[in-house]
Amino acid sequence: MSLLTVLPLAVVMVAGTQLVAAVFLASGDRPRQASLGFLAGAAVVVVAGTTTAWVVTRRVTGLAEDVGAGPREEIRTAIGQVVLALLVALAVVVFLRRHSKGQPAWMSRLQHAGPWSAFRLGLLIMVAMPVDDLTMATVGANVVRYDLPWWHLVPFVLLTLLLLALPLLALLLLGGRAERALPRMRDWADHHSWIVSEIVVGFFILMTGADLLR
Repeated sequence: MSLLTVLPLAVVMVAGTQLVAAVFLASGDRPRQASLGFLAGAAVVVVAGTTTAWVVTRRVTGLAEDVGAGPREEIRTAIGQVVLALLVALAVVVFLRRHSKGQPAWMSRLQHAGPWSAFRLGLLIMVAMPVDDLTMATVGANVVRYDLPWWHLVPFVLLTLLLLALPLLALLLLGGRAERALPRMRDWADHHSWIVSEIVVGFFILMTGADLLR
């Protein structure tokens, strides 16, 4: 497995409410400070979540080897089956949440958020989303499945943060034109991001299933 294998799942991490929140913060009273606070909170969760999944899977794999649960290849296959189950659950959750549109009341208050409240939002919004929890578990387990060290999680974390930073980057690069670009980005994420997520997850389901059948 190359580093590119898990990177597309970063799209699933940010699609929907996460990106919409980032757009609101980038169009608020303190866009730079609030956006950076939000990114810092999200970074804490993504690093902790993927690392926890990596450590737990690695420990379970080590225990299975110690008790003689089977050859290394059988353990690797079992991890692949767990990853496949996580991906199927992820696809179901994304599909069930596809109609949860509309902006909650608290979204309108984000335009007045400061860096500390944005940091807390970054923490909460990434932890509270079942899609994000399942994605982080999938990425951590998949990296262990191929006997890769922890640092292989870093590109996934960086790409996730880069995608969340797109509204801030648009503001910095486009200046006044961002006032027109950001609402379009918000509306697209609110209405169509679940389709992209399903395509990405479906691709991983097919790829993992084919690998298990070999």
